[in-house]
Amino acid sequence: MTPEQGTFAPEIAAAMVAELPSVAERTVAAIVVEVPSYAEAFRGPMGRKIENAVQLALAGFLELATSAGGADASRPVDPAIEGAYSLGRGEARTGRPMDALLAAYRVGARVAWRHLSETAVAAGMPAGSLARFAELVFAYIDRLSAASASGHADHLAASGRERRRHLERLAALLVTGAPPYELHAAAERADWTPPRTLTAVLLPEAVARGAMGALDARTLQAGEDLPGAEPSTERAVLLVPDADGHARAALLTSLTGRGAVVGPPRPWQDARSSYTRALRALQLQLLPDGDAPVDTELRLADLVLRADAEALTDLRTQVLAPLERLAPGPREKLLETLRSWLLHHGRREQVAAELFVHPQTVRYRMGQLRDLYGKRLDDPQTVLELTLALGAR
Repeated sequence: MTPEQGTFAPEIAAAMVAELPSVAERTVAAIVVEVPSYAEAFRGPMGRKIENAVQLALAGFLELATSAGGADASRPVDPAIEGAYSLGRGEARTGRPMDALLAAYRVGARVAWRHLSETAVAAGMPAGSLARFAELVFAYIDRLSAASASGHADHLAASGRERRRHLERLAALLVTGAPPYELHAAAERADWTPPRTLTAVLLPEAVARGAMGALDARTLQAGEDLPGAEPSTERAVLLVPDADGHARAALLTSLTGRGAVVGPPRPWQDARSSYTRALRALQLQLLPDGDAPVDTELRLADLVLRADAEALTDLRTQVLAPLERLAPGPREKLLETLRSWLLHHGRREQVAAELFVHPQTVRYRMGQLRDLYGKRLDDPQTVLELTLALGAR
């Protein structure tokens, strides 16, 4: 081997090539012992394939090292690079971390160097050339390691993107109310274990990422262009698993200050119901109580009363017509008294306490209302209509 050219003498190269099968076998055996996570992988046909790959990589190194043009043996030929890259992707597919493969490369480099150097010296390599030989061997292994690491990372990135697409697709199917067989198939493709229930959460897109970090890891986030959503709202849609019962309180706490609207928990295949409830609350502009999220479970009456705003307006106009001829001040006092009287079932003392007036004042105002409504205040249908008309005030 001449340092300036970086090549082996033909007889040295021939001796090392002849030893390649033996070196590859010893390399695999050492890896099995020193890297336990590979013990199972190297058994049977898989072990033979890897042994052949090791032999191919070593042969590629020798081909470079003995090239007439003095090629840099630290730069593996394309087949070796491609093989190392594929190996990294394969490791990622099996779920093994990259550190196991890097450990295998280190063991392989050490074993290959020991046996090839012994063969080279026995075939006549000068002792002074061993340092250069070692440098080339380990530089070559470093490049193979880098190619495998790249393949490993690329597969994880690609599989991560693919799974995210599957999860978004599943969320979209849930929100649009796809049939059960489609939902089960989508959940399987996304490698997502269905929970008992899902709860829809609508919140500004700007805070969705931060909210996801505080929620169940199985939480789904739907993509854009969902049914019924207004483009101007810029709201993200999260589907949170098993946030019912006592867990709902924890969910609401985690969403404090995020401007969230929270739907009811529903069986996971009926998540659309939770989504439409939350969306309806958002469209009706139900306001949160301070920093607390809008809990639709506590706003059911508002949702019912506001479901048809035009009908509610017509109802109010109809049943409150007897008060229209009054001046605004007296009219407002009678309205608040009538509302309290309906809610407290006519209990005068409770009405007085709520309005901070004397019970006699309540009696006087109710007398005025009876003059305006007559016997209709004793009619159940009128009482129901008045309750609905004044319930959302």
